[in-house]
Amino acid sequence: MSVKLHIPGVNDMTTETKNTFALNQWYVAALSTELVDQPLARTLLNQAVVLYRDDSGTVWALDDRCCHRALPLSHGTLEGKAIRCGYHGMLYDGTGQCIDVPGQNTIPKRAKVNSYCIEEKDGLVWIWFGDEGQSEPLNSAPDYPVHTSGEYVWGGGVFYYAAPYQLIHDNLLDLSHLGYVHLLTIGGDPNTHMTADMKTTVDGDCVTVVRHMRDSTPPPTYLAAYPFNDKIDRWQEIEFMPSHLRIWTGGVNIGEGHLDDPNRGGFHMRGFHGVTPETESSAHYIWTIATNPQTDSDAILNKVVDQTALTFEEDKVVIEAQYQNMLKFGNEPMVSIHVDAGATHARRIIEKLRTRA
Repeated sequence: MSVKLHIPGVNDMTTETKNTFALNQWYVAALSTELVDQPLARTLLNQAVVLYRDDSGTVWALDDRCCHRALPLSHGTLEGKAIRCGYHGMLYDGTGQCIDVPGQNTIPKRAKVNSYCIEEKDGLVWIWFGDEGQSEPLNSAPDYPVHTSGEYVWGGGVFYYAAPYQLIHDNLLDLSHLGYVHLLTIGGDPNTHMTADMKTTVDGDCVTVVRHMRDSTPPPTYLAAYPFNDKIDRWQEIEFMPSHLRIWTGGVNIGEGHLDDPNRGGFHMRGFHGVTPETESSAHYIWTIATNPQTDSDAILNKVVDQTALTFEEDKVVIEAQYQNMLKFGNEPMVSIHVDAGATHARRIIEKLRTRA
């Protein structure tokens, strides 16, 4: 079956009934660890935003533009609970209101910049992007207790992709590529990945893909982190939401656990994937990986984080090359195969959410 994907820069069709992105959503703006004592500039959904943490620990987000002469506020400095422009010194609080104009007692009524709703929880900073007239969140930002439960140790990072965000969705929803792209880390035998038992379900705006690979050889990352015997039963459980994905992967010695047991033992890797568009053709990929070492937690965590980062570097090369080739070949259709079910459902959900009421 042939499928025609939306390719920014190739087959864009702008109409009055479509938003550029899925709105009325919480998106991941940053890792909490990125916000210390300096402003952070980041373009999110085509909006230039400055994020900063004030002296009480609260995170704020404003348009990255001074209303006086348009210098990015991210070029400025933090003062208490406010940020001061680095050009003429105008000081803005977290609501975007100018509260000080050096050398001038009166503050112009229009001296204000746009602010965004922020929630910080579980080591993640979320930002709300609403449709026109919906600046206030409709719900709370997602929880991610994997980071705070105490059951796992975790680390993470941020990648920048010169490619559309939905290509990252496609990649994460189809883990059959592991056997070809990630041979030296989390891959393994390609045939095992392509013939995995796979079940795809849709519940509202969530897509779940469950893949089981029984009696398989543990890949290098698994062997480096866990004392497996020989062959293992592997699982990959992927949950897609419009702004992020959660992927639980791992393996257990054959005979020591059932893949349908939510409390099974073995080696676990729980990945969080905040896929936030920068523009139609670029994206921020804010990720973490959590694991459950049996011994030597720090060393194994460092190894898992390093090897996970390596796998994402490999994905980045593939996805950016894929996008450049899509631009070269234009509207040439692509053929779908059995491993594309999850990605197909995800694209339908995004398309539905882009449609204005």
